[in-house]
Amino acid sequence: MNPYTLGRAACVCRKWKYTARNPTLWRAACLKTWQRTGMEANYMMVRSLYDSSWRRMWLQRPRIRIDGLYVSRNTYIHTGVTEWQFKKTVNVVCYYRYLRLFPSGKFLYKISPDKVKDAVKCMHFRASKADCVFKGDYILSEDGQIEMALLYPGHRYTLVRMRLRLRGTTVGANNRLDVLKILTTGVNATELKNWTGSILELVEGWEEDETHDPDVPAVSHSRGLSPFVFVPFEEADTSVLNLPVEKMDYYVPG
Repeated sequence: MNPYTLGRAACVCRKWKYTARNPTLWRAACLKTWQRTGMEANYMMVRSLYDSSWRRMWLQRPRIRIDGLYVSRNTYIHTGVTEWQFKKTVNVVCYYRYLRLFPSGKFLYKISPDKVKDAVKCMHFRASKADCVFKGDYILSEDGQIEMALLYPGHRYTLVRMRLRLRGTTVGANNRLDVLKILTTGVNATELKNWTGSILELVEGWEEDETHDPDVPAVSHSRGLSPFVFVPFEEADTSVLNLPVEKMDYYVPG
């Protein structure tokens, strides 16, 4: 069973609690989660930082959850079209950012008005072009910060760079991503022609406001920065994020 089910099983009784703390179970979970770090590095880390406890390492070390989607719901108000009956109409716009991260350092990204139960169906590497699911690369640091980069293909290439901070509402949950920065900038097509590595490697050393296409200047975005909430796959159909906007709590300034 996965560690989350294992944690729930430990609540059954005292005997199950001690059984669920078998180090072998937690070691397998840790080695699978941080496979990019390497087996030897993980063994050294658990001895030096977590008192040789794989369970403590699982709970305390920043960890990306791969058993669901990180979802950010954003709403804003804009002026509507004036009609003969209504002179000052306003519209509430609701859209979502979706992130699915993988242990390999790859992630999938989608911006859509579709609810979670619909978007989850296309958040995979076999998604069609019509699904508008984009692939990128990320790095998770030991202090819980995530650097991400993806490329929007098209007539003019646009690079999206994001900086996020991982946290949890409870110890070990890792169910929130705070958005620290979203930056879009231009990329020269010549640079991408023969590039086969990670997008993060391409932009390594770039300044924050640096652009390589004068038609696509660097822009630091100040909207759409709502935190990401983690939604497990098994809860995609029942999540409260599927409710219509009029049944959600949102704040209208003024």
